[in-house]
Amino acid sequence: MRAGYSLVQIGLHWLVAIMVPVQYLTGSSIERIHHALHIGLTPSAWDVVQHQIHNYAGIAIGLLMGVRLILRILQPSEATPPGIWIGRAATALHHAFYAAIIGQACMGFVASYVWFGIAQYHVVGSKIILAMVALHLAAAAWHTLVARDATVDRMLLPRRKRRAENL
Repeated sequence: MRAGYSLVQIGLHWLVAIMVPVQYLTGSSIERIHHALHIGLTPSAWDVVQHQIHNYAGIAIGLLMGVRLILRILQPSEATPPGIWIGRAATALHHAFYAAIIGQACMGFVASYVWFGIAQYHVVGSKIILAMVALHLAAAAWHTLVARDATVDRMLLPRRKRRAENL
């Protein structure tokens, strides 16, 4: 059996990977809306639409990451042996992704619907996640271009199920 992830895990990974940039593209609309309201102007309709996209996509990302976390616990991948520092670093980054993105979704929900005072931490969280994504992409490029191993293939091709005779 090839180490890797299930088709559902791969699909959820790429769905979140597509949705996260949407958050960065729509997030500035919130500041523009609050600025317009603060100076007594009506915010633009497009900013209001972007704000709604940002809110609901953020909630969806949080829920999808929750599902991913449950699947990761129930169907762990066959990862690098724990004694290798690169494997430990990758595991730490993946755990940090779950914590940061789920935490970010929770903070965004609180900032939008409960207490806006947490919004400054939500902004800091977005910068941390952006740095993590850059590190993740750099690691994927390194595995593909330098190490030339099959690490990235694990998130592109679903693992095969074990056959009864191989158990």
